[in-house]
Amino acid sequence: MRNVKWSMVALSLLLVSFVDKDNLFSGHDVGDKAPLFTLAAPIEGSSPLNLRDLKGEYVLLSFWASYDAPSRMQNVQLSRVAAQMPDKLKMVSVSFDEYRSVFSETVKNDKIDPTGSFVELAGEKSPLFKQYRLKRGFKNYLLNPEGVIIAKDVQADELADYIGKKAES
Repeated sequence: MRNVKWSMVALSLLLVSFVDKDNLFSGHDVGDKAPLFTLAAPIEGSSPLNLRDLKGEYVLLSFWASYDAPSRMQNVQLSRVAAQMPDKLKMVSVSFDEYRSVFSETVKNDKIDPTGSFVELAGEKSPLFKQYRLKRGFKNYLLNPEGVIIAKDVQADELADYIGKKAES
């Protein structure tokens, strides 16, 4: 009986060692430093984005794709709220559509600020998708001025209150 217990412990340890810990959970947690990244300018005349350049500001990272209806709707709602507080919050909207034309048309139809919208044409195979450990359904992250995640999966109706409270303190 004693050998059976030790065998079970050894087997459990062996199985755990083969688990890909980076993909065990989706995304990053509140309190984590947001991984830095750079994105190319999505449209002619706009500027590329380096997340490091936004240090000192509250930033909402919204990851979405036109083919993922819930993330697209969430992005539109967050974009509308963020547009009402440009002096308190910078929104960075990142699409994982694989076609620039689909991205451009979606941004236009959804009436999202094109200067804060970016596209990763590698889609779900992009390094950024992997770096943020995203999955279908995507995520959004609210970062404080030091680049630390202070909330994730923020709803549009929560955003104004959340930023208002943070800006007052």
